[in-house]
Amino acid sequence: MNIKYFDLNRFNLNYLELFQNSLTEFVSKDYMVLGEPMTSFERKYSIFNDVDYCSGVSNGLTALILCLKSLDIGPGDEVIVSSNTYIATWLSITHVGAKIIPVEPFEDSLNLNFELIENHISKKTKAVMVVNLYGQSAELDKISEICLKNDLFLIGDNAQSQGASCAGKKTGSWGIINATSFYPGKNIGALGEAGAITTNDIDLDIRVKRLRNYGLSEKYVNDEIGFNYRMDNIQAKFLELKINNYQTIVNRKREIAKIYKNNLTGISFQRLPDNCTSVYHIFPILTSQRNELQKHLYNFGIETMIHYPIPPHKQKAYASLCFQKDSFPIANHIADSELSLPIDPFMTNEEVYYIIEKINKFYYGL
Repeated sequence: MNIKYFDLNRFNLNYLELFQNSLTEFVSKDYMVLGEPMTSFERKYSIFNDVDYCSGVSNGLTALILCLKSLDIGPGDEVIVSSNTYIATWLSITHVGAKIIPVEPFEDSLNLNFELIENHISKKTKAVMVVNLYGQSAELDKISEICLKNDLFLIGDNAQSQGASCAGKKTGSWGIINATSFYPGKNIGALGEAGAITTNDIDLDIRVKRLRNYGLSEKYVNDEIGFNYRMDNIQAKFLELKINNYQTIVNRKREIAKIYKNNLTGISFQRLPDNCTSVYHIFPILTSQRNELQKHLYNFGIETMIHYPIPPHKQKAYASLCFQKDSFPIANHIADSELSLPIDPFMTNEEVYYIIEKINKFYYGL
């Protein structure tokens, strides 16, 4: 049996007929950019997140940058962020000229440790940027309380957790503003690059829409120095179709995650806090025998992934920050022991149990 980590072809073929119908409609219309498909998508994605406003943008990184720019965060400001995350989160802070203040995650939930945040707040701190890693909500209720107490902006990096929730509230609606990515492998994935920003603040929404479009308030009237960070209408069209099928995808992923958890023993899973949910964009396990297990599974035709083997503070790109390699031991431990199991929503139960069988064989010879 051969099992890909994620079979994008199998995933997208389920939408082929809908895609083809949408494409036929698309090419028959006089669409340029920021047209009716974008407006329709933004309306649907804002409803999906239980917020008032949404702006479609070019990708997840530009979404994060625009969140920071819209709040006037820049040189001289500090932003608290998790020490373990995909580097895009850190890059967005660097691109606006602010200072990165890394804070370690909980060792079991793998998300930002809210108990450590206040130890890192200074007079220069303007925001906490929270990553809902692997598709699981961080404890946003507690982080929100800390931000309110200390007059800080709460910014969400919601790139992996579209539709997850904390305390009954969608991750895309916590805080003052949230960014997401629609990279093709996401639960709601584009056919290429795309991202979005959600908020309940009308002034922020107006500014984000202006900044993404050259700083224009109207045609040929540039109120500020902006960017070309617009989402393509064709991506908006396809993404709207995928939102319609979102719950089916996530329900299946949750079924697979439950099967894994009920049948794998001696494995460290990501702890899910009682008031949080996960949409299982990724299904991570932690093991001291990560490389050996990955090779073992590969020999049985099972493809796995590692997210993320080099934490941001060890990247050459951030050598100038002069972090020591052992500065963030929990982030290092996660990077050295994380292995992502296949959780493709179109996997069969036979494939899932085959993976379980081979993992148990590795640990127990069963």
